Amino acid sequence: MLKYVSELIDKKEGEVLRFAVITDIHGNAPALRAVLHEIDRMRDIEHIYCLGDMIAIGPDTNEVLDMLFARHDVTMVTGNHDEAVLALVKGEMYPQSHAQTREHHQWIAERLNPMFISKLAALPRTMQQEIQGHRFLFLHYQLAKPDAPISDDPFSPIVEPTLANMRQLFANCEADCICFGHHHPVHDFRSTSPMYINPGALGCGGVAPYAIVTVGATIEVELCAAIYEKKYFLASYERLEVPDRAFILRVFHQVN
Repeated sequence: MLKYVSELIDKKEGEVLRFAVITDIHGNAPALRAVLHEIDRMRDIEHIYCLGDMIAIGPDTNEVLDMLFARHDVTMVTGNHDEAVLALVKGEMYPQSHAQTREHHQWIAERLNPMFISKLAALPRTMQQEIQGHRFLFLHYQLAKPDAPISDDPFSPIVEPTLANMRQLFANCEADCICFGHHHPVHDFRSTSPMYINPGALGCGGVAPYAIVTVGATIEVELCAAIYEKKYFLASYERLEVPDRAFILRVFHQVN
């Protein structure tokens, strides 16, 4: 199940390369649309790394996947919600740890456009790339059991975003910069070696966060956020009668 994608990305000596990091879109199409609009306006962003949980929690499954898969500059890894939905679609064992959102995941699975099933299933969990001589690791979160199916909870338990915890969590990872998601708050450890960057959940806040990484002789990270019309998006949960919406709105969107 574990797949690695290794690739060398270089420009001429002295030049820089810029890319974006997004994660945890969670089926929020207007938030993703706002972020992509800002990234496209920058014009010098050469790639976008999307670090899992593209779907579920929010209802805009097909809109989000259509935006991502239609682009040639986006590389994705899978997250726990993506894989849990796929397990239901494929009739595989569902993770007991996600029992509270199973009805919601089933609702998402039933509405997933079949054209996206094989594309999601083909995505790796981990990507390693060397960019301008720097080693990058892209993943949804650290994998305690890299080859285990989602029913066996392959991702490590979430830990608080402290530098000590990051060093322990990713102790076996060799990289100069580790980019990840899963835990929704921003993780910003830019002056450390390795660097640990989680730009925050794009689809679950008052604004839509993302990161811009500039790579040359050094690695520089800028944390950004796009503004979008969240009120209409939140209203869609009731309009579409999304299962588990009270729990989701309270836990993921802090709406009481």
